[in-house]
Amino acid sequence: MNRIDQRFIKLKKHGLKAFIAFITAGYPDLSTTAKLVIELEKRGVDIIELGVPFSEPLADGPVIQEASGYSLKKGTNLVKILDLVKKLRQTTELPICLMTYYNPVFCFGDRRFINKAASCGVDGVIIPDLPPEEAKDFIHYANQKGLANICFVAPTSSNARIKLIAEADKGFIYYVSLTGVTGSRDNLSADLKANLLRIKKITSKPVCVGFGISSARQVKEVSKISDGVIVGSAIVERIKENIGCGNLVQRVGSFVERLNV
Repeated sequence: MNRIDQRFIKLKKHGLKAFIAFITAGYPDLSTTAKLVIELEKRGVDIIELGVPFSEPLADGPVIQEASGYSLKKGTNLVKILDLVKKLRQTTELPICLMTYYNPVFCFGDRRFINKAASCGVDGVIIPDLPPEEAKDFIHYANQKGLANICFVAPTSSNARIKLIAEADKGFIYYVSLTGVTGSRDNLSADLKANLLRIKKITSKPVCVGFGISSARQVKEVSKISDGVIVGSAIVERIKENIGCGNLVQRVGSFVERLNV
């Protein structure tokens, strides 16, 4: 049982929901990323999603696309991010997932990546463009190493596909709350509750909701009907607003703490 499973068991025992924060690794630099992880843990974050910057992040909106480009120009790569996680494991047991596109993993080598990620202390991996139908060997080997493979379920997913994903998935189900890319939205999808209920009838695994969630009101609303909430673009936007400020980490931490009330 890895740290993700342990965290959900603990949260359920206390009647709580997971707050999952996404930040782009290396934005504005890797040193700040490490400080943000520690700060966000202090502010009540349950799981960190570290985004691996990629040149063509097709599932991401403009905010995270810009952060990825900025990070890549700073020389951030998969090896440096894995080394960062390894260093973080000296001071924190906070569950950490990597969100990456498949190209960097493919170039690194599936088994080499899984071995390195597991040994460095990564708990889960989210690869939007690697569907479970194409990932059987990857998932099998990741399971052997205790690395959770976390899959997306979309509003358009059929019941049969949800079942397939639930069987392949470890850690939690990542429900994409809207059709489109990441980014803040003013309103939640009208069919969110119905779709979550549909998923819950198919699997008992935790279901967490991401894409478009950007305010404390939305976090509270989604928490009532899910097992966890994922916030990304709104946090990355706050990082952007504070680049160059000496207290960037504290300002972002305060923002995240206000979201999770």
